[in-house]
Amino acid sequence: MRRLIANHLGNAAAAGLLLVYLSSCSSNPGGGSQVQKTIGGVALKITSNAFEENSAIPKKYTCDGDNVSPPLQWSGLSSGVQSLALVCDDPDAPGKTWVHWVVYDLPPSTTGLPENIKSATLPKDAKQGLNDFKQIGYGGPCPPSGTHRYFFHVYALDKKTSLNEGATREQLEKAMASHILAQGVLMGTYKR
Repeated sequence: MRRLIANHLGNAAAAGLLLVYLSSCSSNPGGGSQVQKTIGGVALKITSNAFEENSAIPKKYTCDGDNVSPPLQWSGLSSGVQSLALVCDDPDAPGKTWVHWVVYDLPPSTTGLPENIKSATLPKDAKQGLNDFKQIGYGGPCPPSGTHRYFFHVYALDKKTSLNEGATREQLEKAMASHILAQGVLMGTYKR
């Protein structure tokens, strides 16, 4: 009988955890966000006033336009965050996931990045990494054909990475391992 009750309680607890996780993923039709991922009870919400979640990224932010970074905002940071990192990638690129942008060591007080951010205008101690165009900074969507998805990942970390400017995504991921407190994702699309 005890085993039956314990098994029932274990299933109820698992269902409760699933419900909490699913409720952390929501949409915001007017705000342009969003996948939220909760880690340790902290969820980040990512938005842009340039495009909404799962909608087209304006040409201005692509290689067919001005190729400038879009404005991004985030919220949901809690205490203990020492730095933030951002990665933009395209998993639909032929051959591999294409990295468009790497930013790290943003101060925890940062709540977003303005349009057309450059290394010189980043907050103090923040750095940009090397994208797969072999350039430091942002390289906008530029699919060879068809519709591609572009994911803007923001990570809240419990430490600074101490990486130099120009680090790759792989180097950033290694530095972030076991230090991610929370993350959020905003996804936009672009078609050529």
